[in-house]
Amino acid sequence: MSSHSLDLRADTLHITKGRLTVLRYIARKAVGWFLMIAIATNLTYFLANAFLKPASNYTALRPPRTPAQINHSLALYNLNPDKPIIDRWWHWISQIVTHFDWGQSPTGGSVNDQVAYRIFVSGQLVLGATILSIVIGVGLGVYTASRQYKAADRVWQGISVLSFNTPSAVASLAVVLAAIALNQALGSTLLPVAGAQSPDVAGFWPVFGSRATHAILPTISLTFISYAGYHLLQRSLLLDHINSDYVRTARAKGLTRKQAIYRHGLRTSIIPVATQVAFAMPALFTGAVITETVFAWHGMGEYFTKTISTNDVHGVVAVAAFGALMTAIGAILADLVIVALDPRIRVS
Repeated sequence: MSSHSLDLRADTLHITKGRLTVLRYIARKAVGWFLMIAIATNLTYFLANAFLKPASNYTALRPPRTPAQINHSLALYNLNPDKPIIDRWWHWISQIVTHFDWGQSPTGGSVNDQVAYRIFVSGQLVLGATILSIVIGVGLGVYTASRQYKAADRVWQGISVLSFNTPSAVASLAVVLAAIALNQALGSTLLPVAGAQSPDVAGFWPVFGSRATHAILPTISLTFISYAGYHLLQRSLLLDHINSDYVRTARAKGLTRKQAIYRHGLRTSIIPVATQVAFAMPALFTGAVITETVFAWHGMGEYFTKTISTNDVHGVVAVAAFGALMTAIGAILADLVIVALDPRIRVS
């Protein structure tokens, strides 16, 4: 066998071993996170039952109902407070394990249906705004760090500081007012200011176009209040690496300052940004409640506040479980990004 064939075989074995190592790593992390999700979700179930009172949804009904009638109605949804909490928990967890049924609200609505629909609605805003925020924030971080203390750096820092301190309600209302003024100036509704889609559209492409058009304004609003954190963080981290030994060594080998920054400084300094993005995902899904309210989007943020205000035990637990799941996925993705960006971690 030739030396070339031996080298090729060795490279193939090395790649295969590396892939198996990554798969084992993902599996180990997934198991650990699954256990933490299970513990957090079950703990939330007991806390929700201790502090929320589903019976309050029936006390204002007319004609008034007796406590026995209220408990009978709640028993249909496994929410009867007279039933031992352990029995209610066992029925709830059994339904999840056997049928992936997260229960019902105190008035009979399916938690599964609500969460599935609202994840889809929020996902349209969160994913688009997150991608734009990362691209704009990291891009501005590199741009301003490479022009430290120059006019462009100071101007963009000022804009980002203003953005960072702007409440989401103010940003959303400003976007709405600007869109209304634009629509009035054009004499037509170029940018819809409310709802996830027009009620009179049908068919895949018309619905797709309507949803895309309706998502423009809330995406702009979320992006405006989100990008600044990535910009300021990336700028600060990159400035710490621009004058480091390995960047100076790269420049001594013939690379231009721009090439050294992009190939070496950015590769290392972007790692904390990737981690921040990963752990920000759950908050984006459930924390966009003000933006969703202003633009009349019925997403996870609105559902999160609704479940608390209506004492919806099963809904609150489902939202908490979804947040924990998103945190787990974000953490695993962040670790994989770090391994891909930092060769030292990959070797170890």
